[in-house]
Order: sequence, then structure tokens, then C-alpha cells
Amino acid sequence: MANFTKNAIRESFLKLLNERPLSQITVKDIVSDCGVNRNTFYYYFEDIPQLMEEIFTQDLENIIKKYPTVEEIDDCIDEVIDSALENKKAVLHMYNSTNREMYERYLWNVCDHVIGTYMETILGGRKISENDSYVIKKYLESFSFGMISNWLRNGMNDDVRSMMKRIRKMRKELFEEHIRKNEIK
Repeated sequence: MANFTKNAIRESFLKLLNERPLSQITVKDIVSDCGVNRNTFYYYFEDIPQLMEEIFTQDLENIIKKYPTVEEIDDCIDEVIDSALENKKAVLHMYNSTNREMYERYLWNVCDHVIGTYMETILGGRKISENDSYVIKKYLESFSFGMISNWLRNGMNDDVRSMMKRIRKMRKELFEEHIRKNEIK
């Protein structure tokens, strides 16, 4: 019953967030929509930002479960893009709210997982210097985060998938060549 109630609260919040900006959603609106009382909301969540944080945490956990290994960054990034597009208004309302930092932290955590897992997969047991590995990982994380952030800033109107795939394809060849040349035997 507890999971059912928490899920009902989360679903009502996302439904409302798809309808109006975050600043116009209150706990009263959420409980009214899902049919529970305020005390029930506060039993599960301290406030709306904590509810948002839980939604982000759950989403990241789902991505980690779905992608324990990453052979192509595009697969995971496409999952994030698809999820954002399914709730386009809600995502833009969160991104354009005073809680943008929370959404950006979630996005950075997704990029960190995807790129870290990708690096482990493409290295496949090969070793390169820690510095090279760190630099490549930070470059790919920053690139992915930056492209998605820019896409959000522009109202999710660009074809971010095509741009990211094209740039990653060009860079992938350079990274693979670098790894091959600098592998530690």
C-alpha cells in the first residue's frame, strides 16, 4: 500500500507539472489530485523539492539497472531524451524553475553513470593512464551534459540526437586511436 500511495503522489505531481509551472503547484494541489490528505503527503515527503529529488533518484536507478554495461553512449542518451520528450512540459517546467540546479545535478549524475560505464566497456580490461582516462571521461561527460542542457535551454526544439551522434562518431575514432596508441602493457 505504501508504494501505491507514494506512486500516486509522484504521478499526480508529474501530471500537474505537465499542466503548469512548478511555482504554481502546491502540496494541496497534489493531494487533491491523487485523493490523499496532506498528512499522507508529509509522511512520505518533506516538501515538493524532496519529491522531485526522489523522482530523479528513481529515474537514475532505473537507468543504472537497464544499462549495467554501455557499448554505445547513444543508447542511454536516447533513453534520457525519450523520457524527457514524454514529459516535455514537466521537464521544461522543472528546468526553468528555481529548482533548476536539482535537475542539472540529476542530469550530471546520469551523464556520469553513462560515460563511466561506457569507458569501462570500451576499455574492456585494457589500461591507459589514469590521467588520460580521467580527461576522456570528463570530456565526454561535459559534452553530453552541455548538449542536453543547451537542448533544454532552447525549449527541446533542436534535433539533439543527430547532433550528438554526429559529434560522438567523429570523436570516438580519435579516442579509440588514442587508447590503442597509449595502452599500458
